[in-house]
Amino acid sequence: MNFHIVTFGCQMNKHDSERMAGLLARNGHTWTDDMDEADLVVFNTCTVRQHAEDRLIGNVAGLKRLKAVRPEMIIAVGGCVAQKEKERLLEKLPHVDVVFGTHNYVNLPQLVERAQVSTKPVCEVLDALDLPPNGAPSLREEKHHAWVPIVVGCNNFCTYCVVPHVRGREVSRPVEDLKNEVEKLVADGVVEVTLLGQNVNSYGRDLYGKPQFARLMSEINEVNGLERIRFTTSHPKDLSEETIQALAELEKVCEHLHLPVQAGSTRVLAGMNRRYAKEDYLRIVEKVYATLPEIALTTDIMVGFPDETEEDFKETLDVVERARFDYAFTFIYSPREGTPAAKMGDLVPHEVKADRFERLLKVQNRISLEKNAALVGRVIQAFVEGPSKRGNGTLTARTRTNKVINFSGGKELIHGMVNILIEEARTHFLMGRVVR
Repeated sequence: MNFHIVTFGCQMNKHDSERMAGLLARNGHTWTDDMDEADLVVFNTCTVRQHAEDRLIGNVAGLKRLKAVRPEMIIAVGGCVAQKEKERLLEKLPHVDVVFGTHNYVNLPQLVERAQVSTKPVCEVLDALDLPPNGAPSLREEKHHAWVPIVVGCNNFCTYCVVPHVRGREVSRPVEDLKNEVEKLVADGVVEVTLLGQNVNSYGRDLYGKPQFARLMSEINEVNGLERIRFTTSHPKDLSEETIQALAELEKVCEHLHLPVQAGSTRVLAGMNRRYAKEDYLRIVEKVYATLPEIALTTDIMVGFPDETEEDFKETLDVVERARFDYAFTFIYSPREGTPAAKMGDLVPHEVKADRFERLLKVQNRISLEKNAALVGRVIQAFVEGPSKRGNGTLTARTRTNKVINFSGGKELIHGMVNILIEEARTHFLMGRVVR
């Protein structure tokens, strides 16, 4: 069978999709970039925000016509939406053949085989986590880069977030297993890994009695042939001195920290169950900048949480001005079924949310451009990832601080390090030229 996978959502979902592709390929199936040619189409879903769920429904509904022409085609829906909806998903999308959850994607090949001989849809959603075995195959999107999940699930239960309900409680993988996996990845040509977790800073608490994230980074830093280590995501309440020092001292750990603030108002943060106040967050940011003055700091910010006032929103703008994020992933609050926040009601009018969202973007985009403009005239080493989305023969490189640089160059530079003179700054990327 030819198969195609459509991925929504976070980096953990991207990793899961690469594992699914590897498992299907090991079972003799072949990847195709063309969904219309696929005998099997898999949707790996996200339910963090309503927009992603709506996109899924639209995408799957769009295949109904193709399914009518090719009834032997298999449509599978997995991931967080499937974990939450279970059999209800089949009521909304009756032409789906397979539904599977976040805990059992390793069974996808067997579920597809069952669907091929069944007259009814196959639905298998497990309540308990089933970690992928060490060495599970992965069909990576990039040869040079690999996602490495170190802890799956979340114990924080922010009131707006459905992730703990669909991913389960935190389960860490042993340090030795992770280091062994990274060594195998490097032997396969990987030079950069991203360590993944809903909260990487609490890694190891379930195994070792206390968080061991700094120790894990130190162990992986010793892997010969590995050049860069990234990680995401960090919860502010668990960011330790040891992790900040690891960022500063371990030569392979990149100078980029994604530290979601979500809101600037202490009152709203309490309603979100974030377990830190505005000033707590700003003290952490101050400590990070004092230790690594040139670190790139990124964040997540939500507007329109239930009962957010104009004064609350101004507190968020104040945090943005004082923290000076390099980039912010901004989004409008949408209620998620089963979360405490959903019971509060959607109290902020849509037009107010939209206005605050635009005002937030305006402030953050100005700061992003200012921080990028400060790099003009500097020579920065970057890893060339491949052709730029801008086309015109340009290439894209990425700095240790996760900045994207577009520049002109030959294909022989791809997957190598280059020194680039920054000549122009844009809000979300840089432009430059290679210098010898």
